[in-house]
Amino acid sequence: MDIFLTNTRTRRKERFAPLDPSHVRMYVCGPTVYDRAHLGNARPVLVFDVLYRLLRHVYGAGHVTYVRNFTDVDDRINETALKRKQAGAAGTLEALIAERSDETIRWYHEDMDALGALRPDHEPRATGYIAQMVAMIEGLIDKGFAYAAEGHVLFAVDRFAAYGALSGRSVDDMIAGARVEVAPYKRNPMDFVLWKPSDGDLPGWDSPWGRGRPGWHIECSAMAKALLGEVFDIHAGGNDLMFPHHENEIAQSCCANGTEAMAQVWLHNEMLQVEGRKMSKSLGNFFTVRDLLEQGVPGEVIRFVMLSTHYRKPMDWTAEKAREAEGTLRKWRGLVDGVEAGPVPDGVLAALADDINTAGAIAELHRLASAGEAPALKAGAALLGLLGEDLGGWDVVVADLSEWETRLAEARAQAMQSKDFAEVDRLKAALVAAGVEVRMSKAGVALVPGPGFDMARLEALT
Repeated sequence: MDIFLTNTRTRRKERFAPLDPSHVRMYVCGPTVYDRAHLGNARPVLVFDVLYRLLRHVYGAGHVTYVRNFTDVDDRINETALKRKQAGAAGTLEALIAERSDETIRWYHEDMDALGALRPDHEPRATGYIAQMVAMIEGLIDKGFAYAAEGHVLFAVDRFAAYGALSGRSVDDMIAGARVEVAPYKRNPMDFVLWKPSDGDLPGWDSPWGRGRPGWHIECSAMAKALLGEVFDIHAGGNDLMFPHHENEIAQSCCANGTEAMAQVWLHNEMLQVEGRKMSKSLGNFFTVRDLLEQGVPGEVIRFVMLSTHYRKPMDWTAEKAREAEGTLRKWRGLVDGVEAGPVPDGVLAALADDINTAGAIAELHRLASAGEAPALKAGAALLGLLGEDLGGWDVVVADLSEWETRLAEARAQAMQSKDFAEVDRLKAALVAAGVEVRMSKAGVALVPGPGFDMARLEALT
C-alpha cells in the first residue's frame, strides 16, 4: 500500500518511496542521557514508534532498520556528574559520568517500555563511534569545509550553499534568532563546533587536534552513516531539533559524503503543552514520564492521549484527557477480552498511511468498538501499540455493565419528565460506591469499571 508523509525538506506531503524497496532505513534523534525523560521527550518516541510499526507491517519486519541514538557525550551530563562529585560521590569524574549515563539509559528504557514503545533495531551510544566522528571531521578539513583553531574544529557554514534550506531560514535570520556562541577563533558567527578540547577530568579522546570530545551535531551524522549509509530514507525528531541540529547534520553529512542529501524524508513532530500552556519548570507544570507512572497513570493511557493528536499539531496533555482515555481503554479491553484478532482494518491502515494520522486511526477504533467489531478493534489497536498483553501497569477490570447503563438511562429519562431525580441519585451513588465511573451526557450513559471496582457490591443491589 502507498504511504504518504509530510516531508519537511520539500514542505509537501509525498508518497513514500524507499531508496531500496527491500530495506527501509529510519533514524530518530534520541535523548541526551543526563536525567529522566520528561513528557515531551515521549512524543517523538511514540509517534515514530507507530511509523516503525506501520513500515514493518507494509514492508515486513525483516526489511526495516530503525536507529535511535543515545547522546552520552554532552556538557549537561558532565555538569550533572560534577555536582555528584562535589556532593561527595566516590570515583573520578569520568567514572561518575559513565555511571550517570548508564543509569539514565536504564531509566529511559524502563519508561519507554512502559509506554509500549518497541526497542529500535540499533541504539548506538555516541561514545562507541568516536573513531568514525574523527574520520568524518578529518575528511571535512581535507575538503575545505572545516578548519582547526585553538584546539577546536569548526564547520565553515559559508562553504555549504544549501545551509538553511531545511528550516527555511537565511543565515542572517539564523544569527538574529539564535544564541550564537561568540568566540575569537570563529571565522563566521554561525560556524559550529565539530570538536572541542577536554581538560582535566572531563571525558576526552586523542585526535589530530589534541585531546578532546566531539560536538553534538557530528555525533548523529557519524552514527547514522555507520548504521544506515550515506543517504537513507527517513530522519525524524521534534521540530525543536530542525535548527540548528538537523540543519547542521545535513551540512556536515552532505559535505563529508559528497551527497546532495542526508535523508530523503525529514519528519518533525510538534511540541507538547500541559493544560494549554508550554511545559516549563517555572510554571510548575513540568513532569517526567516516571512522575506520571508513579502517580498511577498507566503507560497505555499516556500512549493513547499522545496518539490522539496528529503529530504535526501541538499536543495538549490534560488530566481530563487522561481520565477519558483510561475509561475508553478499560471498555475496549473488556470488548476484546478472549477475542482473537482479525486482519488489520482498512480504515486504520488508511489513516496511518496518510501521514501517520494516529488521531484518525483512533477515531476508526471508536467506530469499531461502537459496532462491536472486537476482532477488528483488537487488530487495529495492536498496530497502534494498544490493548496488548505486554502493556501492564494497571488492573484491568472486565465487566458487563450494560444492564446498569440501561437502568440508569431509563431512570434519567423518567426523571427528566417528573423532575424527581431521587432514583437517579440513588443509582449513581450505588455505582460510585461499587467503584464504577459514571458518565452522563446528552449522548447517553456510559459506565466504566474503575480501579476499585467490586462486582459483588453491584450484584447485591436491588
